[in-house]
Amino acid sequence: MTPPSDRNGATTKTLFIKSYGCQMNVYDSARMTEALAPLGYRVTGTAQDADMVILNTCHIREKATEKVFSELGRLRRLKSGSNERGRRMLLAVAGCVAQAEGEEIVARAPYVDFVFGPQTYHRLPEMVLRAERELDSGSKGASVIDTEFPVESKFDHLPKNRQSAVSNFLTVQEGCNKFCSFCVVPYTRGAEMSRPVQAILEEAIGLIDDGTLEITLLGQNVNAYHGVGPDGREWGLGRLIRRLSELDGLERIRYTTSHPRDMDDDLIATHAEVPQLMPYLHLPIQSGSNRVLDTMNRKHDRAFYLRLVEQLRSVRPDLALSSDFIVGHPSETDTDFADTLALVREVGFAQAYSFKFSPRPGTPAANGKQINAVTRTDRLQSLQQLLAAQQLAFNIASVGSIQPVLAERLGQHAGQLLGRGPYMQPVHFNGPKRLRGTVVDVRITAGYANSLAGTIDIGEPDEIIGSANERSLES
Repeated sequence: MTPPSDRNGATTKTLFIKSYGCQMNVYDSARMTEALAPLGYRVTGTAQDADMVILNTCHIREKATEKVFSELGRLRRLKSGSNERGRRMLLAVAGCVAQAEGEEIVARAPYVDFVFGPQTYHRLPEMVLRAERELDSGSKGASVIDTEFPVESKFDHLPKNRQSAVSNFLTVQEGCNKFCSFCVVPYTRGAEMSRPVQAILEEAIGLIDDGTLEITLLGQNVNAYHGVGPDGREWGLGRLIRRLSELDGLERIRYTTSHPRDMDDDLIATHAEVPQLMPYLHLPIQSGSNRVLDTMNRKHDRAFYLRLVEQLRSVRPDLALSSDFIVGHPSETDTDFADTLALVREVGFAQAYSFKFSPRPGTPAANGKQINAVTRTDRLQSLQQLLAAQQLAFNIASVGSIQPVLAERLGQHAGQLLGRGPYMQPVHFNGPKRLRGTVVDVRITAGYANSLAGTIDIGEPDEIIGSANERSLES
């Protein structure tokens, strides 16, 4: 059967990318899609009938490597089946597991066609063409491995970012110089690198021209941003945000993920001075114990974090905070864990992510005194109960307020829209489809564990489906 062609006559092939982990991987997957479009690849929703499958992996979660090999085992059967039907599936592993375990992946899964790290996906078209030549010749050569940290920036060689969603990610910084004892990011993403201001502005303008209203600036330590500005001087994140806020059509700005040590005075002031900067900040602390923070090599203590929270709330009283926590870090005691619970109660978080410590090969913490699994599980459950109660209380406290909600997509029920308010809460409300892709004032009528419900008044009763459906609105 002859493969289908696009309007320009190029052969159309299907691409499926499965992304794991952080928002950076979501952004990277989108850019891979754009890089492969000139080769005729178009995105498909499943791996079943794809001509190429890419696993864009994350090394942060527990047993990340084994989960990748499990998925590869399933895909091997699909790859073999595609050959029997006369199709040829290419299989690739990208991202942080690929960077850390490239040789191991090839050794254990030799049917993988190529493996590449997060700093090399601008070279993806070359890898694909090489792998396609191997398949066309009827042979299967050695797998391609590209896990270098190239001198040139991948951003200088990628096509322009053209994503049509109303809310989009934009990477401004990559890599990390912090070397927290539990973290593999410095080894898989490399040293800190900041993109030039002009390149970021050009990408942002392109997104806005394509309908984007909200941009989330991404980086492993995004507030460590120090890119070169048009004036030849180094700009911090606060100055970059101020410049982005001047772009016509950009209504909302967010940034993630931040390190407490990189929250300078200018960035703090930006939260008070830039109305487009949403009043929500993800500021990981990981532990409330000074002793554990020291063993984690976080380079700050709980008093520093609490002073920072006080500074932020003094300039932006309505600021909502989220955070990350790791329980059961090597040698964590009951007293250390109690310090974490106490800090959570003192700060109060609108949302938080919490995990059991899982050793990552090659990191200092992997060699520390490990806490037994039962203790780690019990501590995580206790912490998550407290965090869930705080999140529910924050959501319920929103009832009665009117919030500007960016309506991103249709909801699960007829006539329903789903968006996010300033504080990142999912908000369900009923209204006409034409409101999708706009910012709508929503009166919050109910708060749930993970979402809000609300109603709108657009002055056109015949177009309103009715009050928000408050059944089964948990997201």
